[in-house]
Amino acid sequence: MEQYDSLIVGGGIAGLQAAIQLGRYEHRVLVLDAGYGRSTLCKSYHNLLGWPDGVSGDELRRLGKLQAEKLGVSFVIDEVVQAVNKGKPGDGFELWGKSGKSYEAPTVLLATGLMDRMPELSKLKACLGLTVYVCPDCDGYEIRNRQTIVMGSGDAGAGMAVKLSDRTDKLIYVNHGHRVISKELLEQLRQKRITYVLEDIQEVIAEEGQGAFRGVLLANGERIEAERGFIAFGGNEVKSDLARQLGAERMENRHIMTDPRSKMTSVPFLWAAGDVGVHAEQVTIAMGEGAQAAIWMNKALTMLKEEANVNRVIVRS
Repeated sequence: MEQYDSLIVGGGIAGLQAAIQLGRYEHRVLVLDAGYGRSTLCKSYHNLLGWPDGVSGDELRRLGKLQAEKLGVSFVIDEVVQAVNKGKPGDGFELWGKSGKSYEAPTVLLATGLMDRMPELSKLKACLGLTVYVCPDCDGYEIRNRQTIVMGSGDAGAGMAVKLSDRTDKLIYVNHGHRVISKELLEQLRQKRITYVLEDIQEVIAEEGQGAFRGVLLANGERIEAERGFIAFGGNEVKSDLARQLGAERMENRHIMTDPRSKMTSVPFLWAAGDVGVHAEQVTIAMGEGAQAAIWMNKALTMLKEEANVNRVIVRS
């Protein structure tokens, strides 16, 4: 089995930034990437330094992988499904993928992210990041003064609509799935004059091949036109099961707890960065956390190598 200094689980934005940083330390690094994730769905990020016209998640991943490979970082397409701690801190971890292969290293970074819950509606994913959004902090700017439909469910969708009301007064909230909304949020919808529609969405209306959102067709046959959309269905899948297997502390919502300075989890030599951790779920923060974790992984690897050298000297003497 090939030996690595670090295993990075997840080839998204946080994982790639960590890989680049560790590669620049000249460590032996392997990125285990399932090949899909939240960033693969986003057709354009609009709030990144250096990309004023936007850049897709796929393009960022392509460029990041090329940059990391030039630094000697290795990549493999595999989905890690099992993880064990091999013993006391410093002994390392062993991971198994769906492929049946196992991978070992003394340090591991979990950058497995999360996936937004959304119904399987035709043309919806083609609009993500272009004219339909998930993050009000990242993309609230894109809907200013535009006719906008919040496609959501229950309190999650209602809360999103209320939050976006400062950006536009042309908001419609469609409660797909007919989930109950709290009295407080219903009152806020009324006060902010947000049109509330209790009906399922049959399909998304969009221009073919352009990702241009044009509205929704409801199950009752009604068509609602709009220029922009937001989704907020709640219940996003936080991909932190490997952290659970390794005994790392998680919040009730399954996000992984980390040290704010180092991004190390409660398990020594196990780090977490990006959307799987506890933060604002933004690409720029994922990049920063990836680099932050890698810096402290390098400190740990340097310490382990120094200890190994001392032990070798003692054995020889």
